[in-house]
Parts: sequence; C-alpha cells; structure tokens
Amino acid sequence: MEQTSLFARPDDGGLDRSQPLAARLRPRSLEEYVGQKHLLGPGKVLRRLIESDQISSMIFWGPPGVGKTTLARIIAHRTRAAFIDFSAVTSGIKEIRAIMQRAEEARALGERTILFVDEIHRFNKAQQDAFLPFVEKGSIVLIGATTENPSFEINGALLSRCKVFVLQALGTQDLVELLQRALRDERGFGGQEVRIAPDLLEAIAVFANGDARSALQTLEMVVLNGDMDASGAVTVTRETLAQCTSRRSLLYDKKGEEHYNLISALHKSMRNSDPDAAVYWLARMLEAGEDPLYVARRVVRFASEDVGLADPRALEQAVAAYQACHFNGMPECTVNLTQAVIYLSLAPKSNAMEVAYNAARDDALKQLDEPVPLVIRNAPTRLMQDLDYGKGYQYAHDTKEKMARMQCLPDSLVGRAYYRPTEEGLEARFRSRLEAIKAWKAGKTDSPK
Repeated sequence: MEQTSLFARPDDGGLDRSQPLAARLRPRSLEEYVGQKHLLGPGKVLRRLIESDQISSMIFWGPPGVGKTTLARIIAHRTRAAFIDFSAVTSGIKEIRAIMQRAEEARALGERTILFVDEIHRFNKAQQDAFLPFVEKGSIVLIGATTENPSFEINGALLSRCKVFVLQALGTQDLVELLQRALRDERGFGGQEVRIAPDLLEAIAVFANGDARSALQTLEMVVLNGDMDASGAVTVTRETLAQCTSRRSLLYDKKGEEHYNLISALHKSMRNSDPDAAVYWLARMLEAGEDPLYVARRVVRFASEDVGLADPRALEQAVAAYQACHFNGMPECTVNLTQAVIYLSLAPKSNAMEVAYNAARDDALKQLDEPVPLVIRNAPTRLMQDLDYGKGYQYAHDTKEKMARMQCLPDSLVGRAYYRPTEEGLEARFRSRLEAIKAWKAGKTDSPK
C-alpha cells in the first residue's frame, strides 16, 4: 500500500501540496501527456508499443523538461512487467549487479523486468558495460533517458541494441495548453481563482523555451507572487511576470521571431565577411540563453553552405567548435564559438556545395527510376555477371591517370554539371583540376595533369 505524505490534505486524495507544481501535475496517462506527437500521436510507433505493452530497449533523447521521465512513468503504470526506477546519479556497479540478479531470477520465472535509467549519460563505460549482457539475454528491457547525444555518451554496443527516440522541445502552443491545464486541474490551481491574461500565459511559454518544467515553475512563481484580493482570487500582472522572469524574455519576443532574427543576423554577417557584427550577434544569442549547441550546428552548416572548398578547413573549425561546446558548455564555450565565427567570417566564400546538391536533388526527385549504368553496377552473382553487370569496369587505381573514361551518370543525365567551382580561395585549384579532368575524359588532352 502506498503511504501518503504527512503534508497531504485530507480532501486532496493523498496529493502532496508541498511538492512543486511540476511534480504535482506530472501526466499520469498518454491522454494527459503534452507534445511529442511525432512519437505518440494516433498510430505512431511508440504509442503502439506502449499501448500493446511490447516495449523493447530504448533511449529517450531530448532537452530538459520535454517529458522523458514522465513518459517512462506512464510506461510503468501500463506495463505488466516489473518496473525498476534507477538513477545514474546515485547508483554504482554494486547496485547495478544487485538489480541484474533480481532480473535474472524474475526471467527464470517467466517475468519481464523494465529498468528505467534516468540521466544514463552519467554512467561511465564500466557501468554501461554491466548492462550489456543482460540486455542481450533479454533479462531486462532498458529504457534510458538522456539530454546528451547518445552517439557520444552511450557505448556503441549498448546503443546498437536500443531504439533511440528523439524527443523535441515543446512548442509554444504545447506549453500554453499545459499552463491552461495547470490553472484548471485540482492538482494545480483548479481550486483557486487565478486571473492571468492569455498573452501572459504565452509569454511564460515563450520564456520557458520548450521546457515544460520551467514553464510550470514560472507559473507557480507568478501565482504565488500575484495580487490576492479579499475573496482569495489572485491576479497576475505584467509587472509581476517581469519580476519573476529573467532578461531572456525581453530578448526573445512572444512569437519566437527574435530567435530566428538573431540566427539570421549571425549567418548573414558571416556571409558578408563582417566578423565584428557576427560576434555581436553571437553574444546576443548566447547571453539571451540560447543553447550553444544550436548555434554550433548552424555554424557547421554555414561552413559547407557558404565557404565549402574555398577553404576546406572551415568545416574542421566549425566541427571542432561544436565538439568544444559539447565538452565545455556555457560560459566556457563562448570563446570556442567566437573563434569559429571569426574564422568563417574571414574565409573566402563559395556556395558551390549547396548549389551542387540542390541541382542534383532536383534531378534525383524528378527521375527516381533512372537505372545505374551497367558498367558501374556490382556483380556478386553469376546471374548478374551474365547480365553484363560490371562489364567493362575499369579500376581507376590500375590506370596511369588514376581515372577512366567510364560513364557514371544515367544516359539521360550525361553531360550534366552539378558542381560549378568558383575562383574563390582554394576552390580556384579545384576548378582548374576539374576542367583538366573533364578535358581528358572528353579526349581533348593526353593527360589530366
């Protein structure tokens, strides 16, 4: 029998009012769960697995406050398997082995064990390795939750045995819906009259930046600090909200438009070779509370989209900055991003990579059934060889020029040029090399060098 809190009111049905609003309002079912419709909408794969109680080992990856732990607890309420809630913060090898022993004994009796590990990225390699044989044998179904990229933080062998579900930051409307429910629900402020304008609820949702926990914490703070009249009704004013939120809410407007305006300003300043403006917009974003990894991902994209082979080291700089942000976090990573942003601003510019891909994509979409030329097809079977798969193929390394005059594009696309190098930076060398290659393949020269 579950023991109720000493602080629970008799008429609350055991509800502990000393808990934060976010804890009291934690969804108890898929119907109450907000967001992640790409995973939990009608007919979606994760919803079907939960409803049919056919859970396999999986990792929930997403930013804080999007419902990873909540989703695991919903599974716990629905499953017929034994469910063990395990924290990577407070547990070690000894605790893992004890739980694995219990799971083995349960498996011998034909019972399943689901083990939920919160913050699984905090486990070191040895601790993660301790799970592996039991996941392989089916002694446990592992559900891990992490805010970090599983590719970096979870052992490859363990990760390969888990399905990764990416949980997305909640949208503004998702958070507004959650806040409205908090005002109606008896577990929240449903038993109290709270007057708060719709645009203030939306401002809280924008301020929370996709984090349900942050949104509910802010709502709780503004209600507790609101103006109460003689009847006990609470009115939340714009001034109260301003006092309870940080500077970030002033930098990102309620529609989220400023978020996109700032990243656009950063991108276009780098493209225009203006390092001073680029660093300013970078600082504006980071000091407003933007995720540095989001900025780093955009910088990585810029390195190929706007610099490309004009300076091949640009991508190295950008990827290194992303890794540095991952290792250092804020505020230490600000200087790493600054280095990348200034480097990219000063680098020669070429958009030939994006132009090449977009042109090839358009042809690929329009002509999806174009056959691969026989000469470059693989021929692993006798039948394929009899059908002339690979007939006439020339291994480039066996030739003097290290290339052959073979047709590699489908017949309908012969002569199509996607990559059109510019004269900027090192790309001028690639342009000369490409022109020489094409001239040799056309039989116009004796050597491509």
